[in-house]
Amino acid sequence: MAAQPYGKALVIGATGVIGRYIVDRLLQAPDWEVVGLSRRALSPRARYTQLSVDLLDGEATRRALAQVTGITHVFFAGFQSAGTVAADYARNIEVNLRLLQSGVEHTHQSQSSLKRVVLVTGTKYYGVHLGPYKTPAKEDDPRHMPPNYYFDQIDWLLNFHQTTQQAGAQWDWVELRPQTLCGFAPGTAMSIIPVIAVYAALCKAQGLPLRFPGKPQAWQSIYQVTSSEHFAEAALWAATTPACSNHAYNITNGDYFRWCNVWPKIAEVFDMPWDAPQHINLTRHMAAMQNLWGHLQQAHDLTPIAWDDLVSWPFGDYVFGTTWDVMSSTVKARQHGFHAVVESETMLVDLLRQCRETRLVP
Repeated sequence: MAAQPYGKALVIGATGVIGRYIVDRLLQAPDWEVVGLSRRALSPRARYTQLSVDLLDGEATRRALAQVTGITHVFFAGFQSAGTVAADYARNIEVNLRLLQSGVEHTHQSQSSLKRVVLVTGTKYYGVHLGPYKTPAKEDDPRHMPPNYYFDQIDWLLNFHQTTQQAGAQWDWVELRPQTLCGFAPGTAMSIIPVIAVYAALCKAQGLPLRFPGKPQAWQSIYQVTSSEHFAEAALWAATTPACSNHAYNITNGDYFRWCNVWPKIAEVFDMPWDAPQHINLTRHMAAMQNLWGHLQQAHDLTPIAWDDLVSWPFGDYVFGTTWDVMSSTVKARQHGFHAVVESETMLVDLLRQCRETRLVP
């Protein structure tokens, strides 16, 4: 007898560096059906349905969700940037609040089966993008001075939840806060992995050692990251664990590192020498490297991914420009049952090796 579905998930932002890993993890289990909602499409698979729609088009979203039935869980991992600077959050508020409102409201209206909404935010909740903050950050820490679109999303979701509960709805919510996702999703290049891989390949092609391109203080500061696969595992846990109802959790690999300790190991992945850090603005410097990259793609028969879809240099400047300690406490998630951890240095090395093995870089 075929396994009965545990649930039917709507993954909003299904092609991103978070969403596509959630889709993959759910489909690894035999008891889930998945509906992916995004403007671009994933490859067809069993138990997967694609809705290619822009959430900002409310009528199109309503029609698309009316085509499916039985949605029990929403994973909201959508994001649309309205600026290029991490701290420029005021410009991001309206568009990203509308994305969440459209996705959740139309799902609530069309799917009486809805049980839980999993909202993905991040450690910018604590002001990690602004400067030094209290570490390790805990879920009940006070907010920083607004603006921050996470605050608007969370407040709206809590208010909408309360309103619908009063009207008899039965769904609840969970909020997850990762830090610097490490995965790869062509077309949504918000990951530090392709930044490092392409930067290393360009350095090697020019006979240069691999120098850390960030600010000197970032070389020594404590940092943390989150494996996209690990985060997807946490998202599944958050969606199916009763104790998670109406809670927020920090989700990282569970450890910390310093770039100065891992950088020599990264150089080994690319068979390169490394040298002392030399700060450059990747966004400006790498603009001149696009033609060289095109030559490398042809010469080495690399995966033909467009330059802008492959890597986000401003994201690299943001990560490597963080000159203060970045630390989140994951105690609450462990106390509530999520005990998985990832060793970050090994993860970085493994993912960068995969970039070479899969012909993303030479």
